[in-house]
Amino acid sequence: MNKVSSWLRRNLVTLAGVLALAYLVLPNLVVLLFSFNKPAGKFNYEWAQFSTDAWTDPCGVADMCGSLVLSLQLALAATAGATILGTMVAFALARYRFRGRSATTGLIFLPMAMPEVVMAASLGTLFLNMRIPFGFTTILIAHIMFCLSFVVTAVKARVMSMDPLLEQAAQDLYATPVQTFLKITLPLAAPGIAAGALLSFALSFDDFIITQFNSGPTTVTFPMFVWGASQRGIPVQVNVIGTAMFVAAVVLTVAGQWIGNRRKARA
Repeated sequence: MNKVSSWLRRNLVTLAGVLALAYLVLPNLVVLLFSFNKPAGKFNYEWAQFSTDAWTDPCGVADMCGSLVLSLQLALAATAGATILGTMVAFALARYRFRGRSATTGLIFLPMAMPEVVMAASLGTLFLNMRIPFGFTTILIAHIMFCLSFVVTAVKARVMSMDPLLEQAAQDLYATPVQTFLKITLPLAAPGIAAGALLSFALSFDDFIITQFNSGPTTVTFPMFVWGASQRGIPVQVNVIGTAMFVAAVVLTVAGQWIGNRRKARA
């Protein structure tokens, strides 16, 4: 008994971490398992028969792959816009002192604390008053607006941890401002920028509420397709797409960790 309690005290943190990770990964494993199911009816809730039909024909459901492509296009465009704007805002907030800096910081972080339905309704009202037709453009603007806060948070934290003496040393060695930025500042800030970009992509691809309020009749994203399909039976192909996205995220995370470890080993 004493040995067991001693082992638990030594490994309590590790055990809690493993349990928390298992709790988070379990739903993804269920999605993976049911992507190989062949349901007896419309709903893919009970295991019926093993099948690879959904994997061999992931676009077998009408309009599903079209909505997936639209979501990917929106996520990529929103990520590019939010990353560029968010990086510039983060550098301005972290490096410069100007009138209204505190108010700007509060406004930037406001979308993170605001309920999505409030922001969605506000943007929808704005587009209506400005007579902007709902569609790809309105969704893109909305996605950039709420992704911007997350990019600013990630990049600002990275910029504030950077040692300014490194940039000063480059200037002392007669590097131009452009050379200093490309050779010193940008590589140092790259992990924060990459984190903000990946987070923006995930949030944009996964968003439903803001997209629903600001979409047009022909702009059906993948989350909207899943929501509509849930009323008449979600096809197994949705599990295939979800599993593929999960595997891609895991691969990117592992690759990032591997690259980071190799750089540390070289240093």
